[in-house]
Amino acid sequence: MSDGHPRFSEALRVWLKIGLLSFGGPAAQIATMHRILVEERRWVSETRFLHALNYCMLLPGPEAQQLATYIGWLLHRGLGGVVAGTLFVLPGFLVMMVLAGLYAGFHQVPLVDGLFYGIKPAVLAVVIEALLRIGKRALKHRIFHGIAAAAFVGIFFLGVPFPLIVLAAGLMGFLAARAGHPAFRPKADKPEESGAADRAIESGAEHTKPNLGRSLRVAVVCLVLWLAPLAAFMGWGEGAFAAIGLFFSKLAVVTFGGAYAVLAYVAQEAVEVHGWLRPGEMLDGLGLAETTPGPLILVNQFVGFLAGFRNPGVLGPWLGGAVGATLTVWVTFTPCFLWILAGAPYVEALRGNKALSGALAAITAAVVGVIFNLAAWFALHVLFGRIAESRVGVLHLTVPDPASLDPLALVLAAAAGLAMLRFHLGMIATLAACGSVGVVWRLLLLP
Repeated sequence: MSDGHPRFSEALRVWLKIGLLSFGGPAAQIATMHRILVEERRWVSETRFLHALNYCMLLPGPEAQQLATYIGWLLHRGLGGVVAGTLFVLPGFLVMMVLAGLYAGFHQVPLVDGLFYGIKPAVLAVVIEALLRIGKRALKHRIFHGIAAAAFVGIFFLGVPFPLIVLAAGLMGFLAARAGHPAFRPKADKPEESGAADRAIESGAEHTKPNLGRSLRVAVVCLVLWLAPLAAFMGWGEGAFAAIGLFFSKLAVVTFGGAYAVLAYVAQEAVEVHGWLRPGEMLDGLGLAETTPGPLILVNQFVGFLAGFRNPGVLGPWLGGAVGATLTVWVTFTPCFLWILAGAPYVEALRGNKALSGALAAITAAVVGVIFNLAAWFALHVLFGRIAESRVGVLHLTVPDPASLDPLALVLAAAAGLAMLRFHLGMIATLAACGSVGVVWRLLLLP
């Protein structure tokens, strides 16, 4: 195309490259997209990239995958969005399917058992590193520290539902920005060279303009694609598939703030309510998701595979695991296309809205508190073998048994944190090193 606008075939190759390189969680994935799309290709400007990112962070679901869908839509309409969003997920989906199968079938093999014993403390260090990184970016004013602290207390000690915390934070930020509070003022954009998407929009690209009829048609198609498999499995009544589809469909609507913000909730529900996982297995899944390309929320695929593998109905464990994993990914990501393809034209029309920017800032601060909850939950389950839960009035208390502390897990977690935070060792190298220690410990040192 003219004016530097990429051909669809060229964009297809770039989206596949991004999907294959999307390691390291949402921060690294967004940085990869920024480097390729903004700095190297100059397909989209810095301002529009950040605008798209800000609004993807306001949506439920994985913001990095939605950002890819959004920019693909900007460049090549609906088909571009579907291709970009799908290729962002597909490599990780295929790798996770294989890894989840190996885990389900061979988890009791000492080599595999030792590998995951070592990886769990390293995953705890990864979560803490993410907490510090996001907190540094989000907590620029003492009011945001207060929001983060309130979110942690609400979810860890009071059991306040995560969606309610997000809603309260967003409403507070919206009202504060409307009132002109300086902490909620968005940063001024810097003048810069426009990208291909910007030039297309400025020249009147029809698909970026709000159109109620078109948005309704897109919404109907996406809703049918999303809910039809769920309805089919609910009518079938075999295995755990109806419960899998329903649980992850509900989760897809409330997963604000990215994967880290909801992992503790997923783990608790999968272990305590549904019985799909055993305690500690969520950390194994997170370790796998951290080392594969694609969104971190693909850890849900691991949960879905184990749920289908252990509750397959007439399908048998291996086919049941594959169906459970596929259903989980389908109901997790199909809504993401709905939010972007139906809502993106209205998002474009709201560029520069200060009140919504304030809501985003408050939600991001609350997510820091929620990730702190995740870090605390993981630390308790990694470092201690026995944990007691009780209620004192409105407070929910989780108290570990000091005698059940695992010294090696504590040493590995501290070493992984030091390696990542002090010496800036990469996440995959840290996980590999800790996993190797776990293998040696399991094979050579244990009786």
